[in-house]
Amino acid sequence: MSLPVIFCIDDDAQVLRAITRDLKSRYRENYKILSTTLVQEALDSLLELKNKGETVALFISDQRMPEMDGLGFLEKAINFYPDAKRILLTAYSDKDAAIKAINAIKLDYYLIKPWDPPEEKLYPIIDDLLEDWLCNYYPEFKGIKVIGYQYSQKSHEVKDFLAGNLVPYQWMDIQADHEGEKLLSLNGLSTKDLPVIFLEDGSYLVSPGIAQIAAKIGLNPQVKRQDIYDVVIIGAGPAGLAAGVYGASEGLKTLLIERRAPGGQAGTSSRIENYLGFPTGLSGAELTRRAMTQAARLGTEFMSPQEVQSIQQQDGYKKIILEDAGEINTRSVVITTGVDYRKLETKGIGDFTGAGIYYGAAMTEATACKGKEVYIVGGGNSAGQAAMYLSKFAKNIYIIIRKEDLTSTMSAYLIDQIKATDNIHITPKTEIVEARGSNKLEQLDIINVDTHETETKVAEALYIFIGAKPFTEWITLDVIKDGKGFIETGRELKNYGDFNKIWKQKRDPYLLETSCPGVFAAGDVRAGAMNRVASAVGEGSMAISFVHKYLAEVK
Repeated sequence: MSLPVIFCIDDDAQVLRAITRDLKSRYRENYKILSTTLVQEALDSLLELKNKGETVALFISDQRMPEMDGLGFLEKAINFYPDAKRILLTAYSDKDAAIKAINAIKLDYYLIKPWDPPEEKLYPIIDDLLEDWLCNYYPEFKGIKVIGYQYSQKSHEVKDFLAGNLVPYQWMDIQADHEGEKLLSLNGLSTKDLPVIFLEDGSYLVSPGIAQIAAKIGLNPQVKRQDIYDVVIIGAGPAGLAAGVYGASEGLKTLLIERRAPGGQAGTSSRIENYLGFPTGLSGAELTRRAMTQAARLGTEFMSPQEVQSIQQQDGYKKIILEDAGEINTRSVVITTGVDYRKLETKGIGDFTGAGIYYGAAMTEATACKGKEVYIVGGGNSAGQAAMYLSKFAKNIYIIIRKEDLTSTMSAYLIDQIKATDNIHITPKTEIVEARGSNKLEQLDIINVDTHETETKVAEALYIFIGAKPFTEWITLDVIKDGKGFIETGRELKNYGDFNKIWKQKRDPYLLETSCPGVFAAGDVRAGAMNRVASAVGEGSMAISFVHKYLAEVK
């Protein structure tokens, strides 16, 4: 944690050196001493300190300065740090101005120059003021700050991106956080500029795009695109991360490309309780963090956020075509792009997506559910895990399902936990017919599928888990997919009439190999996958063993 600041200003350089010397000799271990002779430089420094999240404990200002008197400076300084203590340096003839300042700006003390010896005339005064200040001092958050509207789709996208990439940040709702409004005002910004991101260096981004944020916080390093990789893994869910770990650890030059944030759908899970080796469970974010650290330590290169537009074959190599028109050459590819949440096409849902309606767990919005009526659509494990997590915040959770109960779609351990949680309620044989609200979700019209009776319910948040579809539309290569878009691999490919037209190798495809030699698929994107984190990890690591076999053939 950075030290609080004692800020001094005096246009007389000799006096400033003296006060700075005396302050440093006593307080340098616990406070940072900053000083200047120029008022404008001081004000610019205060804005920079405020944007960085630094704290000023004490202002010491001379009264007689040509640009602005000390009283005027301290009045402006209060706008930045209203809780800081204030001392005015005065000559004996300026006592009246100092006394006036006690009432005008709540001056804490005026100090008549000279203050020798400081042990008697300076330190006791400052010690008392700093001790008083420390009693009410709470350190400011040091890091990225995001200011926006709680019910704004763009603000939600920014928060979700940062959280998904495990980047710590402080959320400041402009309608509830006075400090956020003040920070905007100090920088000459207004609500029309939201969302605004303040970075650790004090700079800020106005209504930024995801790529702009990534570039600023160092999430999108430029790989050496002229290099040829042994394997490029597309998608950083559990399967992709496992492939990255095993690829790099076994000596392959490995690149992992992720279009949004690592972890995939598993990364948004609040608690995974059936993953081997973690008897008390672990969050998806923690599993992702561990895997990312492990892969990076072993040598996997990352590119995120970056979207792959297509894969092409050229001269025995695979060419990855990126969204920004860049190209990467590789000898093999592992596709681990996983699945996307299916969209609920009900009336009004699209109007409030990101403004009270969210796909997936959206843990970034959980605290906003405190004391509210929250609905969840879906009866799978992801819905159950979200219900358990949100029950810590919400007044009530209602799980909407079309079936009679959860037994055919949810694991028994989750059903038991839900039954034991008083504020989670199952609403069987129901579905949503309309979402209503003004600038955010406020009500849901719910119909009973048997009786066709409709009720209007107060709903302040809705989380949607209605299944998933594979993220494979971007693949234009000769890769065979099933009727739902999942990638077929291995011996199942022989069931397709087009297989013999496409496959020209003398051998059969390897277990996780697609109809394009050297292109493999693992995890939820693959037809017949188990849709479990453990199986995705297993397939990701297994894919690398087949990559080795393929590379041995083409050397």
